[in-house]
Order: sequence, then C-alpha cells, then structure tokens
Amino acid sequence: MINITLPDGKVLEMEDGSTPLQVAERIGPGLAKAALAGKVDGAVVDLRRPITAAARVEIITARSPEALDVLRHSAAHVLATAVRRVRPGAGIGFGPAIKEGFYYDFEVDEPFTPEELETIEAEMASVAAAADPFERREVSREEARELFADDPLKLERLEELGADEVISVYRNGPFLDLCRGPHVPDTSLVKHFKLLNTAGAYWRGDEKRQMLQRIYGTAFLSDKDLAAHLERLEEARKRDHRRLGRELDLFWFHPAAPGAPFWTDRGTTIFETLRAWMVGRLREGRYEIVKTPLLYNKSLWETSGHWGKYRENMFLVLDNESGEHDFSLKPMNCPSHHLMFAARRRSYRELPVRYATQDVLHRNEVSGALAGLTRVRQFQQDDAHIYLMESQIVEEVRRLTEMVDYFYRTLGLKYSVKFATRPEQRVGTDALWDQAEASLQDALDRLDLAYELKPGDGAFYGPKIDFDVEDAIGRSWQLGTIQLDYQNPERFDLQYVGEDNADHRPVIIHRAIFGSFERFIAILIEHFAGAFPLWLAPEQVRVLPITDAVLESARALAGELEAAGLRAHVDERSETLGYKIREGETGKVPYMAVVGEREAEAGTVAVRRRGGGKKQDVMPRQEFVARLQEEAASRSLG
Repeated sequence: MINITLPDGKVLEMEDGSTPLQVAERIGPGLAKAALAGKVDGAVVDLRRPITAAARVEIITARSPEALDVLRHSAAHVLATAVRRVRPGAGIGFGPAIKEGFYYDFEVDEPFTPEELETIEAEMASVAAAADPFERREVSREEARELFADDPLKLERLEELGADEVISVYRNGPFLDLCRGPHVPDTSLVKHFKLLNTAGAYWRGDEKRQMLQRIYGTAFLSDKDLAAHLERLEEARKRDHRRLGRELDLFWFHPAAPGAPFWTDRGTTIFETLRAWMVGRLREGRYEIVKTPLLYNKSLWETSGHWGKYRENMFLVLDNESGEHDFSLKPMNCPSHHLMFAARRRSYRELPVRYATQDVLHRNEVSGALAGLTRVRQFQQDDAHIYLMESQIVEEVRRLTEMVDYFYRTLGLKYSVKFATRPEQRVGTDALWDQAEASLQDALDRLDLAYELKPGDGAFYGPKIDFDVEDAIGRSWQLGTIQLDYQNPERFDLQYVGEDNADHRPVIIHRAIFGSFERFIAILIEHFAGAFPLWLAPEQVRVLPITDAVLESARALAGELEAAGLRAHVDERSETLGYKIREGETGKVPYMAVVGEREAEAGTVAVRRRGGGKKQDVMPRQEFVARLQEEAASRSLG
C-alpha cells in the first residue's frame, strides 16, 4: 500500500501501482469523468501511469493550467496520424505543444498545399472520432531501433538519448511515436482544433540539414475557446507590423541586406521620437550617453566569455594580416562599456556610474529565424550598464522599475515581472551566482514587487528581472530587463577605491527598457494597429484644402502647426474632399484639418479626428494648434 496526498492535504491509502485515474475514481465519478491527466509530485503524467511510491497527486482537468499543453501535444499526434494517411511515406520529426498551439515537422517530397491542409484537417476529425486510446509502453533501445527502422529522423533522435534514459513510445490506432508524453486518455478529446499554416523548418534548426515541412495548428477544450482564439488570430493578422509597415510606408527589407530594415522618413520619425524620449529621461536620470566602436578584436570577446559561448551568433571579420577571423562586429554593448569604466581610476563617490548607448549592433541570426522587425540581424538597442556598490543595488533597482513603469504606462502597456535564475550554460562560480541571486531577490522583496520565478532562465553571466508586456489584444512580449552581473567585474578586473582607500569590485546592472528599437516599434505598430497616438504619429495633421483658391490658406495653417513643433502635411492633389478624407483615415493620420472658403475667411478650421466618422468641429486656428500642442506634450493616448 502507498499513501497518496491530495492538494487539500487529505491522504488516501491505495494499492501500489495505482494510477491517477484510479485516484480520481476514488475521489468521485465526476472527477474521473473530467480527468485529462495526472500530476505526480509536480510531474504531469498520463492518467494510466502507475504510481509506485508515496506521492502528492493532483488530477488535471480542463480548468488546470497544464490541460492545454497535454491536449495540444495529443493533437500533434492526431495530426501526424492524419498526415501518414494522406502522405503514407512522410518522415516524422518533432511534434510539441507550443504557447498558442502545436506543430509537427514532416519530411516530404513536396510542400503541403492549402488545399491539402484542408484534407488533413478533415482526416484529423476522422482520427479523433475513432476514440483510439493513447497507449504508453516502455521499450529497450534495441526494440526502439526495430520499431523505427524505417524512420531515420526518429532513429537519429533515439541515438541522442542518454544511456540511463527511459525510452517510451505511444500508440494511437495505427500511429506509433517515440515520445515522453503525457497525453489525454484517447483521441476523441481532440475535437476542437484548427490547422493554421505551413512553413519550412530545418531539421534540428540547423540550416546545413534537410528542410522539413512544419504544419502549425491549435487546439482547445471547447468550440467557444477555439472561436475566440481564431478571432484573436484574425485581429493579429490585421495588425501584423510587416503588413502595416508597407501600407503606412514605415520600413521595408531588401535581399541585398537580409535582416536589416530600411527605414523610410515616416518610420525614422517614429524611431527618432522614441529615441529622443528615452534620451531625455536618461539625462534626467544622470546617465552618461556614450558611443563606442562597432568592430573589436576577439580578445575582448574572449575576456567577456562571448567568444566561447556566443561566437556562432556573431558576424566575424577577417584580419588581412593574420588571415584569421580575429575580429567581430559587436553583438552587444556591455564589454565596450566595461572598457570605458576601466579607462581610469574610480572612487566610490562616483558610483553609480551609468552608461547608455543606442549604437548599431549585429547578430548572425539564421535566415529562417528572421521575422520582420521582431528578429533582425542589424538593430539598435536601448542599452545601459550601471556600475555600483552592492549597497546601492536595492535603490538602483527601485529607480529602474520606476523608469520601466513610466515608459510602459505612458504607452498603455500592462506588464508583469519575472525573476530568472542561473541557466545550465553559465560563467562564474556557484558562490558568485548565490550572491547575485540573493542580492536581486532581496531587491525584489524589499520593493514588494509581485513576480514569477523562472528557474534556469537567467543570462549566462547573472540572474535577471524580466518585464513581460501585454498588448492591446492580450499577447505577451518580453521587453525590459534588469540583469545583475558579478562575473564581468572579475573578468575585466574592474575596481573602484572604497571609503577605506582600498580597491573593491563594483557590481554591474545590465538594463534595457525598450529592448531593440526595431522589435519595440514592431510591438507598438501591432499594439496600436498602426493608429499611433498624436505625439508618436509620423504625420500628425493632414491639411485638406477644398479648392485651389484656399491653397495658400491651407499652407499657412500647416506652417503654423510646424512652427508649433507639430508634423503637418498639405494634401494638394486634385482629388475630391471625400477621397482625401478616406485616404487620411486609411493612412491612420490622427487629425485632418479641412480648409474651405468659409474657414479661410474666418481664420477657422474644420477638424476631423481619426475614427470620428463624419463628425467635425469648427474652431479658431490658434485654438486648434494649442490643443494639439498640449495633447502631444502630454503624450496622451487620445
């Protein structure tokens, strides 16, 4: 007999080898009917997985946070089953659950067509209706080799498994997969799903390997949830920054410079407005705005640790003298800031020293990972590094969190806080990591910040606080970060003279609020659906003369607006007023100022606000200019 402890603390005495399903049946038939999986000592398992020792057991139902992952993993197997029916010779890669759904990779001769996706989706419904159970079996390595003898992708994955790893396979109907699980009890639970799209994906993410075809889908536990998700996806499609970037003439890309955006005048206006806003706050916060070189000898990256752990992501440059790739374009700013701090002797009275940089950076992202402005090879980062004493950490983290709150709140972005600790791949001793994590957690606790712990998600040189923002349609984006670093002061031998006249090591805080300007602008485009608030809009006012007779009056109004620091443009084309108004709405211009003969004579303007329909307010020009000045200065969201 073994003791099963339930979430409410109640203990059940059950037979050795009992399953989570039997635990659910013991609790009550209603729970057993609703059960999707079990959770044994924190690990999610199949309902029929034997429990062989005393354990804490929870039953996963549709209300559990783990339910969708289990369902979507099962949906991926249903997809693979259907693909094998439609394309019998398809090679089987990986099929995980992901944040918004699932995917499966297939090795096929020809890419899947949209029409074929519809056929596969219909076949999935047939697989689901069969209600085949997901059956788990543990096998030896030799047995697994025999089972997957005709599946080279699975055989390759099998050889990577550790000698002591338990090898398990899952069968549903005719489909067999090498898989750790867990899964829902049977395929009939996978009934609210939708296949979304296909894409090429290199096997194991290696562009030197074969190209597979990836099918993306999503699955939910109810039709209502699926419909709501598909509606969100459609809204996200309308807001896609790549589409809006073209339509609003903000940026574009060219094969001559893959992964590097070309910013138009309008896009550059948004970029520079954000940059200037940030610089203004940095000056108020006593940051030193600096610029550092773009190209460095590998010795710098060897000192920082990047040459050994990050080199594959760096653009290496050939040294003509040595014939070796001994130089690199900088992928981040921190090592150059460390050199600046070390350039002269420092006193404790100077600390904190705060360097901020918005230089161009380059990272060698694989071509398949490039995605509009959200993943690029050339970018500019809102980057800062702060050198301080350990006793100053709490106060500095407070200042930084207040700055983060100011920027996100101004833009209408809700955020949550994550505390990420040491990753597997890291530099430095465990003692320094213990010290860094304790210091950052102490700062969080003293500031009474609610946060989620993210074990193993820290930077390779230190723990960090991450800020995830939620956009207008509920999507989460990781943006700001505060990273505590005890490693690089050692590596770069950074010192300051303390009050005791002895040398001491500073601590470094790496911090970003926007992250890269490129990705941040992509998020803002989608958050605002291209309809930027007045202060950020590249074109703030479009002046619309009704006839050529009032053209000079319209030009004069634009001049008044520009003199007041506003961005105005006169639409002088020989088009109807209705056409010009529709174009202004399509271009998401915040205000349209209509000038006719009556307005020209009276010194007034008929004002149409974006999204206001046919409503227009007639007001004196001076009042209009003053109102817009106030709205822009306050950074109102409108």
